[in-house]
Amino acid sequence: LFRSAQANPPTVSSKRSSAMAASKTQEQCPRKGRSGWMVLAAAATSLTWLLVAPEGSPLAFGGAREPEDKVERAKKLLLKADAVFFDVDSTVVTTEGIDLIGKCFGIMKEISELTHKAMNGNVKFQDAMAQRLQLIADHGMTKESLEKCVKTEGKPKWTPGVQEVVKMFHKQGTDVYLVSGGFQNMIKPVALELHIPQKMIYANEILFDSEGKYAGFDRKAPTSASGGKPAVLKMMKRKHGYKNMIMFGDGATDMDARTNGPAAAFIGYGGVQVREKIKKGSDWFITSFQEILDVLPKGTDL
Repeated sequence: LFRSAQANPPTVSSKRSSAMAASKTQEQCPRKGRSGWMVLAAAATSLTWLLVAPEGSPLAFGGAREPEDKVERAKKLLLKADAVFFDVDSTVVTTEGIDLIGKCFGIMKEISELTHKAMNGNVKFQDAMAQRLQLIADHGMTKESLEKCVKTEGKPKWTPGVQEVVKMFHKQGTDVYLVSGGFQNMIKPVALELHIPQKMIYANEILFDSEGKYAGFDRKAPTSASGGKPAVLKMMKRKHGYKNMIMFGDGATDMDARTNGPAAAFIGYGGVQVREKIKKGSDWFITSFQEILDVLPKGTDL
């Protein structure tokens, strides 16, 4: 055996091959070690994200969660709202103020058709207002005749349940605003009966010259143009620091306070007029204010 081994001594070539194999093995070991550490680090990072990911995130611990139902979310917000904003026409009252003015001057049908287009968002709000007011002026509206009109048609025709809703909001300490594309002279009687201060009314004003003739409307008022209601909510948020604001209304300008403004929720009202665009875009669409009363605490619970 000794002779056999001696007879076949390792060649230079075989020595080199062995050395290269040993070197390759040594190189592979550190690489495998680094790969292992990289896998462990990645796993640790993933676990951290699972633990700290925001609730509702697909990465949150326990897997993906269903988003909270919009209606249930709106109901919860009602209980902690620090300010609510109501449209007036076809929401707080069953009528449209400008239509009633049109009635006084014999053109209610024509005005109503233009109002419908404006509420559906088919034309710019300021253009629709200018067109309607000019039409009324052309049919005899003066400062004196408008004052007579307000006396005959200005008595509020309440939407069922809305007075109690406002009362409940006041009891729970929620600030209540009226934000309308309608007119101050038609809305002030509404605010008075709801015990809403004049400073919490945002609406438009019809202007007359020294002779009592129609002279346009106040274009400086935020509600006189498209985007006015989001602008009002933004102003109130800056001024009062509100955290949870809710908008109620029946039209596109009301929904705008949610889609382009700081409203935490938009509750669409269809008890007077159902508009499909509003029904689809609302966080919660109601047809009766009893639905709101069913959520708000009763007087004895406050």
